[in-house]
Amino acid sequence: MSMIEVLCNDRLGKKIRVKCMPDDTIGDLKKLIAAQTGTNYQKIVLKKWYTVFKDHITLADYEIHNGQSLELYYS
Repeated sequence: MSMIEVLCNDRLGKKIRVKCMPDDTIGDLKKLIAAQTGTNYQKIVLKKWYTVFKDHITLADYEIHNGQSLELYYS
């Protein structure tokens, strides 16, 4: 299985590109984003349209593919 790149846009002008594996969980992805942004990973909320992604489910289960963009919010 090869790595994928996920784009996260916080709509405040910050776009983050994160390389990860499809079998990583959303929680793992949040930790990678937190490492790049300096934000606590527990304050990050990832969404796509009106779907809020849960931490324990993998990217593959959500059918998140290479180059896909997610919405990044802070709680």
